[in-house]
Amino acid sequence: MGFVFRSRSKDEQAATAKVIADQPQQPRDPQAPKGRPTPKRSVAQSQRRSVASTPMNRKDAARRQREARRADLARQREALAGGDERYLPARDKGPVRRFARDFVDSRFHVAEFFLPLAVVILVLSMVQAGAMQTYVLLLWMLVILLIVVNSIVLAIQLKRQLRKRFPDENLRGAVPYALMRTLQMRRLRLPKPQVKRGERP
Repeated sequence: MGFVFRSRSKDEQAATAKVIADQPQQPRDPQAPKGRPTPKRSVAQSQRRSVASTPMNRKDAARRQREARRADLARQREALAGGDERYLPARDKGPVRRFARDFVDSRFHVAEFFLPLAVVILVLSMVQAGAMQTYVLLLWMLVILLIVVNSIVLAIQLKRQLRKRFPDENLRGAVPYALMRTLQMRRLRLPKPQVKRGERP
């Protein structure tokens, strides 16, 4: 009877060993969790890089944000000086805004001389001789009238050209954008003028 039990136990052990031997042996990464497949080398490297690039604390994250913000502002300043469309502020981007700037920069405008004229009028207003005060008031009213008329003519012409050249574009805000540019002296305008006076855009 004992012989029968021993023979059966040996047969079962032999069968179990055969099944284990027939299963394919796959090497397991010692760093991989048990029961999970070993990650590919490219996946593991990308995971390590992402972990290395993640800021360790809030101080590092804030410092990186400040550096990125400074870099963006530097690119915007260079773009405003050189006219690079890629880094211009959102209000200056696009072909419509560029055409509006060129349209303004190609002409003389009374509004761009507003500040110098205002200084002259202020100095003349200090003169108390004779009817000087009356003349200063008339000169001031004349300057304001010329600016208004010039702005109306510019708005009509620019709107007509924009509708003709950009029939499918959103033209909202382009005319006020151009009128605000006329109030700045040419050398102080940003983005810098890209056309000469008299040169049609």
